[in-house]
Amino acid sequence: MLTAERQRRTLEALARDGRVVSAELAERLGVSLDTVRRDLTELEAAGALRRVRGGAMPPATVVPPRHEARAELRTAEKAAIAEYAAARLARDWDVVLLGGGTTMVELARRWPAGRRTTALTAGIDVAGALAGRPDVELVLLGGRVLPDARTAVGADTVAAIAGVRADACVLGTCSLDLATGLSVYEREEAQVARAMIDAARTTVVLADADKLGTTGRFAVAPPERIDLLVTDRSAPAEILEALADRGTKVARA
Repeated sequence: MLTAERQRRTLEALARDGRVVSAELAERLGVSLDTVRRDLTELEAAGALRRVRGGAMPPATVVPPRHEARAELRTAEKAAIAEYAAARLARDWDVVLLGGGTTMVELARRWPAGRRTTALTAGIDVAGALAGRPDVELVLLGGRVLPDARTAVGADTVAAIAGVRADACVLGTCSLDLATGLSVYEREEAQVARAMIDAARTTVVLADADKLGTTGRFAVAPPERIDLLVTDRSAPAEILEALADRGTKVARA
């Protein structure tokens, strides 16, 4: 069995069971314990899991800072990511679904002029950055607003997305790792993000390097559902290469 196949099956077992035991993996995959240990070491270096005695667990969950604090973190990296997306991607979209978050606000501020776009968002700050643009038909998706995430959530928000057929869904993220994929810290926020992905032909994720290799409380989508990741130049090459092996295109801004 090739290394990539062994590691894929290891991550599938981790996602399914919440932990893996080295001896059980060796028997299941028909390889030596040393081979399993090497695989776990490589996957840990890629941020896909956390090694513990006798096996591995999912990556450590990091509790995010509040919105006001996040807005002050890694501002140069977020600006570069947003500039890349605005300059190289946004002009291709007639209808776009936009998630919330500080990087998404930076994208909205840089949204290219001169092309008519319909933008739908549940993020109140994203909507505020786009409001008043004559070339953007802005649709603010209604619902109960999460005070920290500053996005609308709930059944009304999901229902409004269900009838949309967007060219792209663009999401910021709390966390992205190989085992869980894209994840967030609020259950209802995950529901809205999943609805956006289902309603779009292409899924683009904007995430600075600090978000890679971490996991939130609620899964949104596996790596295979992410068509393009735009990150900054400090992102670990091991994680980016592993994502590329799963079919995600990667761009460094």
